[in-house]
Amino acid sequence: MKCEIKGGNFPVAICDLGTGEAVRCETGAMAWMNGGVKMETNTGGGLGKMLGRAFSGESLFMNRYVAESPGILSIGAHSPGEIRKIAITPDHPIIVQKGSFLAMDESVDLSIFFQKKIGSGIFGGEGFIMNKLSGSGDALIEIDGGCVEYDLAAGEKMTIDTGYLVMCDSTVSIDIVMIKGVGNILFGGEGLFNTVVTGPGKIMIQTQPLVQFVTSIAEMLQTVKK
Repeated sequence: MKCEIKGGNFPVAICDLGTGEAVRCETGAMAWMNGGVKMETNTGGGLGKMLGRAFSGESLFMNRYVAESPGILSIGAHSPGEIRKIAITPDHPIIVQKGSFLAMDESVDLSIFFQKKIGSGIFGGEGFIMNKLSGSGDALIEIDGGCVEYDLAAGEKMTIDTGYLVMCDSTVSIDIVMIKGVGNILFGGEGLFNTVVTGPGKIMIQTQPLVQFVTSIAEMLQTVKK
């Protein structure tokens, strides 16, 4: 996938497609395209794939954009932040948070990924079902706010607040821990649980999850009304 990311804090990925080249995207991701590119909406791999995306919080259908002649396709993020292009190889699948997937080459497979530990899904905030990108090609993911990356060594742990983990290698395990201390739980403002990831592998953390931002705005509006 040959693309250039522009727009600063309101990013868009402008992809150059050669004749016959196709890209699969989340519905609503297209910002603009020229006449050489045509859109097809489908289930993205059958009923099973469609239902899997529904469980993981993605849209039921996918849009396929194919270039009948050389053209451009621009793919926009849904909120202020970043768009990252990630190379997927057979030995390097990745796990992404629901809502973070934007687009992929046709040679990349999007499937559901079940957390190995049920507690991670029920309480960890990243969701019991996440998305797995595998195969060979490029994928685009969106990140709320900025992005901080870490390469965790085997056994190395990182504690992350709910909603901040946006991507990790499939070799990284995800678990949850309860915050210790009644005072911390009642007055710390961090809820009951944190997400703990354990290496080896790369993780990406977003600096301003959209849900957190919207919640803060809603609370401010309620205060103003009072």
